[in-house]
Amino acid sequence: MPTFKEILQINEQYALDNKKEPSAIKLLLLHFSKFDNTTLYQNIDKEMDESAYKRFLYAVDDYIKHHRPVQHITESEYFYGHKFAVNCNVLIPRYETEELVSYLLEYMDETFDQDQTIDLVDIGTGSGCLASVLALEYDRINVVATDISQEAIDVAKENAKSLNANIKFLQGDMLEPVQSMKFDVLISNPPYIPDNEVVDPLVKDHEPHIALFGGKDGLDYYRAIIQNAESVLKDKYIIAFEHAFDKAKKIKKIIKKNLKDVRIIQKKDMQGKDRMTFIFKD
Repeated sequence: MPTFKEILQINEQYALDNKKEPSAIKLLLLHFSKFDNTTLYQNIDKEMDESAYKRFLYAVDDYIKHHRPVQHITESEYFYGHKFAVNCNVLIPRYETEELVSYLLEYMDETFDQDQTIDLVDIGTGSGCLASVLALEYDRINVVATDISQEAIDVAKENAKSLNANIKFLQGDMLEPVQSMKFDVLISNPPYIPDNEVVDPLVKDHEPHIALFGGKDGLDYYRAIIQNAESVLKDKYIIAFEHAFDKAKKIKKIIKKNLKDVRIIQKKDMQGKDRMTFIFKD
């Protein structure tokens, strides 16, 4: 049997030769060896168990030949330091979205009284990563999360349960399930890929289309939320969006058309791309 070092070298090159991420190979090796990073390197010159090695090789082919996301193979992804279960019914949490959470936590502290309990709604919750992290990271918060997909709600509920995050989940389209409620904060990372845009098979063939595509220009869901947001928001509020890097100006235009007397802050992500928009009503 080959050593862990040999396995990494051979299969990382296999990934590179097929224009895939070599980092995915390490994630698969950690998963099937049941090691963390430290343990892997402590055992780097030892041979891998034969049964685990065979399962690992099958998974590598599943990733490289069949374009299956590594997170669907391992059935998990980390977001903001917390482990989330994922499957084909929800989008895989992206690292960039952690920045949306960080900024929002900062803005909530700046905007609301220190003894105030915040009512927050997450529209299109998917795996529940935003709702769960905000419920865990902010002491004084009541979180409601919605999604049109019952299958996504089921995944989000399991994640909240495993993380001990207190969230109320409601199934329904966009703002419809919360029309009788009022919130201080609305956060959403809705579908934003234009319907006719070419998408990597790794994403298009394995992640739910209902959570990917946002109409002809990718902005249908932003329009729907912005046009109706104040029906579910209190007089003083924050709206937080993640969006495509090339849509910041258009989203700002939609906001100005529909919401009066608001402040708009748009933030770049760590790659310098316009990825986040925050709306404040004071």
